[in-house]
Amino acid sequence: MTLPTPPIAATRPHQFERHGASISDPWAWLKDPDYPDVGDKDVLAYLEAENAYFEAVMAPHRPLVDRLYEEMKARIKEDESSVPQKDGDWLYWTAYETGGQYRKWWRRPVGAPDDGSADVLLLDEPALAEGKEYFRLGAFAVSNDARLLAYAIDDNGSERFTIHVKDLTTGALLPDTIPGMLSDIVWTTDDSAFLYGLANKEWRTDNARLHVLGTDPATDVELYHEDDEGYRVAVSETSDRRWIVIATGDHVTSEVRLYPANDPRAAPILVAPRQAGREYDVDTHGDTLFIHTNDVNPMWRLVTAPIASPGEWTELIGPSAHFYMTGVECYRDFFIVEGREDGLDQVAIHRYDAPTVPERIAFPEASYAAGSGDNPEYDQTVIRLGYESMVTPGTVYDYDTATKTLATLKVQEIPSGYDAGKYRTKRLHIAARDGTQVPVSIVYPADFPRDGSRPLFLYAYGAYGHAIPPGFSTGRLSLLDRGFAYAIAHIRGGDDLGQQWYHDGKLDKRTNTFNDFVDVARGLIAEGWTSAGRIAIAGRSAGGELMGAVVNSDPELWGAVIADVPFVDVLNTMLDESLPLTPGEWPEWGNPITDPAAFQLIRSYSPYDNVRAQDYPPLFISGGLNDPRVTYWEPAKWAAKLRATKTDDNVLLLKTNMGAGHGGKSGRFESLREAAEEHAFVLWQLSVEA
Repeated sequence: MTLPTPPIAATRPHQFERHGASISDPWAWLKDPDYPDVGDKDVLAYLEAENAYFEAVMAPHRPLVDRLYEEMKARIKEDESSVPQKDGDWLYWTAYETGGQYRKWWRRPVGAPDDGSADVLLLDEPALAEGKEYFRLGAFAVSNDARLLAYAIDDNGSERFTIHVKDLTTGALLPDTIPGMLSDIVWTTDDSAFLYGLANKEWRTDNARLHVLGTDPATDVELYHEDDEGYRVAVSETSDRRWIVIATGDHVTSEVRLYPANDPRAAPILVAPRQAGREYDVDTHGDTLFIHTNDVNPMWRLVTAPIASPGEWTELIGPSAHFYMTGVECYRDFFIVEGREDGLDQVAIHRYDAPTVPERIAFPEASYAAGSGDNPEYDQTVIRLGYESMVTPGTVYDYDTATKTLATLKVQEIPSGYDAGKYRTKRLHIAARDGTQVPVSIVYPADFPRDGSRPLFLYAYGAYGHAIPPGFSTGRLSLLDRGFAYAIAHIRGGDDLGQQWYHDGKLDKRTNTFNDFVDVARGLIAEGWTSAGRIAIAGRSAGGELMGAVVNSDPELWGAVIADVPFVDVLNTMLDESLPLTPGEWPEWGNPITDPAAFQLIRSYSPYDNVRAQDYPPLFISGGLNDPRVTYWEPAKWAAKLRATKTDDNVLLLKTNMGAGHGGKSGRFESLREAAEEHAFVLWQLSVEA
């Protein structure tokens, strides 16, 4: 098929010097100087030209996109609803209506019939989203007396939310409206006020503010302000709701203050002053702090301290070589410790009278993803859990802590049908080039031949200590049913095997992430799962940076590449401290402004800076005009440079969502259509019968 002629971005001389190096960036003009307001006619014209090219190239494949979309949509229960959960005198749940893009939020009194007669509509997302190109609900907080609802919405993808307050007894909106919010919302004990945080002009939450209902938001009291430009402030509450938690930190250091929920203007309790490299979070039980921290070991531990003497830490559960402690939640009669043992999720109940004796909850499969769900009440004996695996649809359990039994409340329904017996899943280990064993989760058709003839889809993220769980996906079935295997590479940079696994893929060890991914691919080829050129790969955001790095280093391995909102202009972004995220990102990537070694290392792998004259695989690149995390010009500049430099005729597509941000289009069906486009691209490029 003869492709249309792609747009070619103009080049404009742009050069700068840093640490003795001269950097030329002729596509720097694609960054609108007025960002986040993007009005430059040349910039918009180029993005629109790329979008037009995308539509023209994909036009012959629209029937396949439509077919995949209908497949994916048929696997979704359109009138899906969550399992009601008790909070005080009410049961709360969410539900979609058939054809609905967004959820409705409901409740009914505890003990009322479930025939719909007592159901109360709290929030109607479809109505709020009507007529909007983009809609996202952020914070959602019902007051302690259950009479008021504070919620926040973003209607352009910029992640600057506007708070509204609704009277749930009358349905009327209160006059309290606060734009520019970027945080959770926490009510005070008497529900006369709530805490939140505003985004500053750098899109950083550097504050926690108290809004008293009925007052002008301009007069809101700033309870805490953070001066370090690399830190961000978050608000939350302890499980017993006695304390409001104001936490600040970056990627490696944290600091927590507790404010009485019944008197938030009172002097706060500083749990422990910030100490470089120490992270901790806090919950409370009675007059005791439960502090989850990595102060002595990257596998974390649990210590306690009296609220009256928060600095007197006593170890309760020490660090383990195999168990990575990821979180602690306190309840009246027990506390929950979550973590991963050798990479596999664990949930354990601990009694206060025998705190070091875990009651592990047993799950039915050898490889899975599991964790505690929505458990709003402090005084409860039944814990809501979520569970899934690569072959088991999402399942909601209640675990009775008295009888130690699991009750299945709901299994994800797939209306078009699903037979788990058609698929198999394994957890593999593949040696990286330095000998490190990298876990790989893989799912494949039961009759999959290990002769290298079949295509394989390989996904990874590998940054910020974010683990990718071996969970279930209905969209993935469209690939499995066409003969693919689907693998998740649990590479360094995530914390799949503990925080050290994360540390071993950041800063001066960043290239381990890229090497792990390539070595996993080569290992899968060696074991007959696929062959070079038959691998489709995908990554998003920092995972898109991974895509950019591996297409530069090993382009011959990949048959198709999906790079969603890819963080590929790493050097320029980390050199620009005026960008919203940059100062807070230096602990993750290094500071090339002040550190020549960090400059040289980032320059050596930054995907944009390392595009060279060679053949590249087919590429599908996406961006969002309003994206505050990976700015639109990163994928745009990368695509422009690739077009001007690469030596092949393989297709390269750049699609920019002109009315969305980092998450792509909103609405469950719109996001499905985007997934269908990406799957169609993969099937086309790998010549798989559709």
